Amino acid sequence: MKMLLTAEIPHEPFNSLVRSGKAGEVMDRILQAIKPEAAYFTEQDGTRCGIFVIDLKAPSDVPTFAEPFFLNFNANCKFRIVMSPEDLQKAGLEALGKKWAA
Repeated sequence: MKMLLTAEIPHEPFNSLVRSGKAGEVMDRILQAIKPEAAYFTEQDGTRCGIFVIDLKAPSDVPTFAEPFFLNFNANCKFRIVMSPEDLQKAGLEALGKKWAA
């Protein structure tokens, strides 16, 4: 199942990793491990943030994706299901609309 993983990374310990020159190395290791379909970096609510499109095979995979961010950056991780246009077409919106229309 395609998921959007948002990792909100607090200033520490990331600032210390930047100062020591290890931030890029750690992030590269994480990206190699989680193999995101897409990866973006931005600011969110005043902190660093990584946004990753991942493929979650089972709920038990959540720690595989979250723990590297928890353990290395003390990050907050959020998972959201995402759909492609093809997935949305399979959802049967027309039938649902007929069933639930008031």
